[in-house]
Amino acid sequence: MVEKPDVVGAIFGQTEGLLGEDLDLRDLQRTGRVGRIDVQISSRKGQTRGDIFIASSLDRAETAILAASLETIDRVGPCVARVVVESIEDIRISKRKKIVDRARELLLDAFEEGTIDSDVLLDEVRESVRMEKIITIGEEAAPAGPNVMESDAIIVVEGRADVLNLLRFGIKNAVAVEGTNISDTIVDLCAKKTATAFFDGDRGGDLILRELLQVAEIDYVAFSPRGKSVEDMGRKEIIKALRNKVPVDYIKEQYLAEEAEEEEKEGKRLSRAKPALEIVSREKLRKKRGSAGKAASPSASRPTTLAGHLEEVKGNHIARFLGADFSILLETRVDEVDRHLDEMNGDITGLVTDGEVTQKLLDHMVGKGLEYVAARDFKGIIKRPLSIRLLKIQ
Repeated sequence: MVEKPDVVGAIFGQTEGLLGEDLDLRDLQRTGRVGRIDVQISSRKGQTRGDIFIASSLDRAETAILAASLETIDRVGPCVARVVVESIEDIRISKRKKIVDRARELLLDAFEEGTIDSDVLLDEVRESVRMEKIITIGEEAAPAGPNVMESDAIIVVEGRADVLNLLRFGIKNAVAVEGTNISDTIVDLCAKKTATAFFDGDRGGDLILRELLQVAEIDYVAFSPRGKSVEDMGRKEIIKALRNKVPVDYIKEQYLAEEAEEEEKEGKRLSRAKPALEIVSREKLRKKRGSAGKAASPSASRPTTLAGHLEEVKGNHIARFLGADFSILLETRVDEVDRHLDEMNGDITGLVTDGEVTQKLLDHMVGKGLEYVAARDFKGIIKRPLSIRLLKIQ
């Protein structure tokens, strides 16, 4: 019984100097004319058998000489051995055969005329008609849907591709800002119509939204899923995002707080005092629950949008854990959010609370995979994670 290193050592040792310097196996391997020696062996009943594979780029005569020299090996380690050359194969011939066979398959299959599907043709024609209806408005030639000028409401998106994607699903009142430099045409449209901002769920979308809020009158904001572009969203995702749009007042406070923190970090004093929040007394929408942590009753009438939950939670000292469809997974007191957060499973998507959110609690929510949190106030937030959206309840 012998091992692979014994076989390789016997090959090099017993052929060294046998064929001269030009055909020395070590030199041929060093120059790349002979490849790696592959040995596959198996031992059974005290005997070792196997195969030796050697790749060669030598010509036919040199390869034959090298193959014949291997048959002179008569010992491997302490054991008597016999080596027989079974075949010398030109792999170029086998490759040519594979190429011919594959070309024959491609010729027979790839060039076959497929049957014409009338439904596919109709869908393509309808989609092409929608694509052709995109127009440009204003001196800046901003891409827009055909109904932007006539509609009472508009959707402001980032670029031309977003307008085209909305057109595919029959939404014809979108207009693109195409960058952070908001044109006067967009500003005038937002002043005359009900405007909804609908940007990508990334850093670029946040920057454009900030710029738009400074120069134009926006009424609502619709959010894309984090890391996803409007042009890549499907019909259901777009409809869900637009249906769950949030009044712009809920996010303006968030941006004001972020700007104040940035100015403090740079050592600048605020040029103006932060306006005090107006406290509006309102009748409670429901009776206060007797015990904290009690699950919401399925038969109770509950809001189906984020804006509805913000209105119900505001001023009632409660917190709600929400699912992906804005259903209430758990309702509790604001001082027990941290405790119940440990008990929640992976179905939770967001939190709406009438209390304060600290840095510790925010980090806990990030660890649980929440996508958003709406709170009455954010206290001591130093590190704002990009994976979770922060909304402030007025």
